[in-house]
Amino acid sequence: MTLVAFDFDGTLSDSEMTVLLGRRYGVAEQMEEITERAMNDEIGYAESLRRRAALLDGLPNEDAQAAFEEVRLRPGAADLIHALNEAGVTTAIFTGGFQRGVEAALEREGVTVDAIVSNRLPVADGALTGEVEGPLVEGTKDDALESHAAELDIDMADTVAVGDGANDLPMLEVAGLAVGFDPKPAVEPACDETVTTMAELRELLEARGVL
Repeated sequence: MTLVAFDFDGTLSDSEMTVLLGRRYGVAEQMEEITERAMNDEIGYAESLRRRAALLDGLPNEDAQAAFEEVRLRPGAADLIHALNEAGVTTAIFTGGFQRGVEAALEREGVTVDAIVSNRLPVADGALTGEVEGPLVEGTKDDALESHAAELDIDMADTVAVGDGANDLPMLEVAGLAVGFDPKPAVEPACDETVTTMAELRELLEARGVL
């Protein structure tokens, strides 16, 4: 059995959830700057996530939900997930992004994955609190990949990790096959292979015998 674990923002999706949320609150530029610094490993991911969440303090939950509904899968992503599922490959999404956005994007395309490990933006009195919580604030994706593989009795040599940013480095470094999806310069050295489209990723997985 093989486990393929995807990052979400910048990998399965070309949307950036915090930026979509920021546009609803007039703080998108600040969001983009913090995100870029984090993805290039200039500031810690947990710190960057907390800074971005703090900018959303008071955003009405209905506006947050509207932003999550804008999240889209990258062209070809739904077809690839479907093909992996049909082939009996275990699929997972490990993202520092937010469950509601991931679920909305998957539901729109009518596809599912076996597991989603993600974060949440708490709501109180109908608005975001400016806080963030979840397993991938302080926790890292290597732990998520290793624990998920162990739970399913899958050898780490039979795991594939696909990501683009600095917070993906931990899982890329421990996966049996590390695939950079148009990776940031700080990430590319950790990748066994790099691709820039879902079609290229599918070809790679076929060539490697995953599909």
